[in-house]
Amino acid sequence: MTRRFIYSPPVVPILLVLNIAAFMLLLSVPGPMLENFALWPMGLPEQVHFEGFAPRFQLWQLVSYSFLHGGLFHIFINMYVLWMFGTRIELHWGSKAFVIYYFVCVIGAGLVQLVVTSMAASTGEIYPTVGASGGVFGLLLAFALTFPEERLMLLFPPVILKAKWAALIFAGIELLAGVTGTLEGIAHFAHLGGMLFGFLLLWYWSKHPLKR
Repeated sequence: MTRRFIYSPPVVPILLVLNIAAFMLLLSVPGPMLENFALWPMGLPEQVHFEGFAPRFQLWQLVSYSFLHGGLFHIFINMYVLWMFGTRIELHWGSKAFVIYYFVCVIGAGLVQLVVTSMAASTGEIYPTVGASGGVFGLLLAFALTFPEERLMLLFPPVILKAKWAALIFAGIELLAGVTGTLEGIAHFAHLGGMLFGFLLLWYWSKHPLKR
């Protein structure tokens, strides 16, 4: 009698645990967590305060912001998509390529959002950015390019689409919402930034394959 083992890629579960742990810490000590680990605009004057603390941009925030989330629905959606797409991508590419790709998307999304929030801060609109959505949108792009004919059952709206069409539709929605300013409170350009940097990395890898 033989036993069959289903291989579970290591990185995705670690990311899920880290995100949930960071969310619990954010609920316990929201001030210090937001002040130090959310993504803040550059060039904030010292007299600027946000809910009782003085936020400043720090380099590590380009990564740490992705582990914080603004509520249960926010973290549920991001972790569900991270698990759904990330597991398949990590199994297909290997953990090394997955980790590099995911965090390039996270940092790329953070850089784009940093430009947007810093421009807004110059007019007096100051707010932090949190969430793994930049990395998640990058994974959506990678999944669509790797498994373009795969059929996906979307949650919102509950329809079935091929992966390639789902990625195009969501990218179009994010671009339209970002340009028109609808659906406020969502970092649309960060989502697009994650997809853009993910695409650029995949293009680079097509010319210079990553050594395993």
